[in-house]
Amino acid sequence: MLALQSSGWRRFSQSDSEYGPPPKDKAEFSWSRLRYTPIARNFGRYGGYGGYGYGFGGFGWESWSRDYPKADRQFLLALKRLTRINGRSTEQVVDLDSDDIFNYPWVYAVQVENWTFSDAQAKRLREYLLKGGFLMVDDFHGTEDWDSFLRGMRMVFPNRPIEDLENKDEIFHVLYDLDDRFQVPGEQYVNTGRTYEKDGYVPKWRAIRDDKGRIVVAICHNMHLGDAWEWSDSPEYPENFASMAFRIGLNYIIYGMTH
Repeated sequence: MLALQSSGWRRFSQSDSEYGPPPKDKAEFSWSRLRYTPIARNFGRYGGYGGYGYGFGGFGWESWSRDYPKADRQFLLALKRLTRINGRSTEQVVDLDSDDIFNYPWVYAVQVENWTFSDAQAKRLREYLLKGGFLMVDDFHGTEDWDSFLRGMRMVFPNRPIEDLENKDEIFHVLYDLDDRFQVPGEQYVNTGRTYEKDGYVPKWRAIRDDKGRIVVAICHNMHLGDAWEWSDSPEYPENFASMAFRIGLNYIIYGMTH
């Protein structure tokens, strides 16, 4: 079973400083999460927007930190157990205000309907991707989120097409065969029985490629893989969703590191 069993995880608080600084263990792979400047939003009484709460991530209301750091560390446990990749045991937060992102060939970003970039940041992300970097985006839902995501993405790649991936694409077969994919919901499914959020009824597996046909941006729209990783040790969260979420992430990492 791919879903991780309970290992004494506590819910992380506003800061993970109580756990000490992440160890800088040497490894062939390092998980990194993109910290971006969010666009201004009008938040409701409970932090909701459009009827859905953002939750309390590692840094308060900042949407880039949704499910951080537990989702990242749960995923790294799966990476260690299910592959032979020598990965660092903790995540790394990177931003686009320095060249440090070039030290991390794979980066994960969430709630990208909220991201925006300065011209310099957009240029750095574009260079990062065209020099061999890989970006996976997750946890945004419905028509409005898609349009807002595109506003930021077009700052990085004004003209590159976004395509719907087909089952035969190599990214779905580098480790696990993922022809039979399905929508992976957030933890809200436990209380609602609903796999979708907003009007994101159908999961979309999309991508942007470079000039050689390599996927440089993997787009997971209308799904919440990070929540599945975070709650994979909860008896209430269905194992089949967690298993699919881990398989997708592992395939994307191996593709990004070998192409």
